[in-house]
Amino acid sequence: METLGLPNLSPPLRFPKVCVYGLWHLGVVTSACLAELGYKVTGASHDGSVITNLSHAKAPLFEPGLDELVSKHLNTGNLRFGSDLEKALDGSDFFILAVDTPINEHDEVDLSSLYSIIREAAKVLSDNVTIIVSSQVPIGTCDEFIKLIISINPTLKFELVCVPENLRLGRAIERFMNPDMVVIGSQNSIPSEKARSLFAPLGSKIVDVDLKTAEMSKHVINTYLGTMISFANEVANLSDQVGADGRKVLEVLSLDSRVSPRAPLKPGLGFGGGTLARDLTVLSNLGKLTDVELNLVEGVIAVNQNQNRRVASKLKRFYGSFEGLIIGVYGLSYKSGTSSIRRSPALEIIKYLTEQGAFIKAHDPKLVKEDLDLYADQFEFFSDPYVVASGSHAIFFVTDWPEFSRLDFQRIKTSMVYPVLLDALNMLNSEYLKGLGFMYQGVGRGL
Repeated sequence: METLGLPNLSPPLRFPKVCVYGLWHLGVVTSACLAELGYKVTGASHDGSVITNLSHAKAPLFEPGLDELVSKHLNTGNLRFGSDLEKALDGSDFFILAVDTPINEHDEVDLSSLYSIIREAAKVLSDNVTIIVSSQVPIGTCDEFIKLIISINPTLKFELVCVPENLRLGRAIERFMNPDMVVIGSQNSIPSEKARSLFAPLGSKIVDVDLKTAEMSKHVINTYLGTMISFANEVANLSDQVGADGRKVLEVLSLDSRVSPRAPLKPGLGFGGGTLARDLTVLSNLGKLTDVELNLVEGVIAVNQNQNRRVASKLKRFYGSFEGLIIGVYGLSYKSGTSSIRRSPALEIIKYLTEQGAFIKAHDPKLVKEDLDLYADQFEFFSDPYVVASGSHAIFFVTDWPEFSRLDFQRIKTSMVYPVLLDALNMLNSEYLKGLGFMYQGVGRGL
């Protein structure tokens, strides 16, 4: 587990019992990491199949090290899973709402499932419980949760705090165990000592704020990250047209002391997954409701909506039209390090290409055909990347899985109709591929 960046832990003086509701990415990572801190954790969900799989140390989606961490604490006894929320809450000091908030195709949140869980929990919560909302919710939601709980159980003694999740798919365990900071939003601006004690073993800076400030901080962090990604893509698009190397331009920018080498300034596709877009949409809607012009936010949304089609259209330089082309797509998950395909750029690109008359063959190293039943009418999936290349007019690399850089590109080239390769994330060695005879196109690397 050392490779996951787990800190040297100082265990708390007392080991509280924690109930975590929601067992998708956020909830499973939260449950396993709190167990690693020494707490007795019960992960709860009404999805029986998820409970069964987790009881055998199989998480619902791929995250490096997660299955191993779950297995470790099933064996230590610090972690268990169940579908009965009342039993899971029995004797718990903390109830953590860790549902991965659903979003629709317009990147708008659907809070109905979260409200349903709060209603159910309010009926069975014990006095002096601390409710922690880690699910990503629009500003003002925590106040509404408090009102709802009081309306259902008016005599319950509780506190509700907002601790916005701070995970990254593919690096979630490392991010949980080594956060830049822990934001704790409390009622009436009075710091929650119980919530502080829960996260104290992480040894990170704790920022105490009120509920709305905690909720707003998450919106702003994701909006800022989305802004940098869209800015990088605009620089790359312009660099392509004028013959500059957009990657080097952005590298120079990142080395300025007022920026950072860690800033997300790498050109490529628009951001996917829904997380960043969700918070941009929240702020956009807030601006409309409060009559505050958010021109920058609206611009970031517009750039991101156009970027994936703009990149895909680079293939038209070689063929003029997509009609009748067989295009191989490498990578379907929304980023490397995860098997999540929620709001994946690859699916958006495939939809666009098929609407333009192309036939799609696809491959992803962390997915199997059964994961993609909903998309069977949009593309044909193959577990073998070389089958995808065979007979294709172009190959489109969409996700930067490290496995892709180790492919036999000579074999790929000889099996294609014409060796056109579009590297949407600039992950491959362009000079090597050109030397093999590929017609190579990246993003921000000139036309």
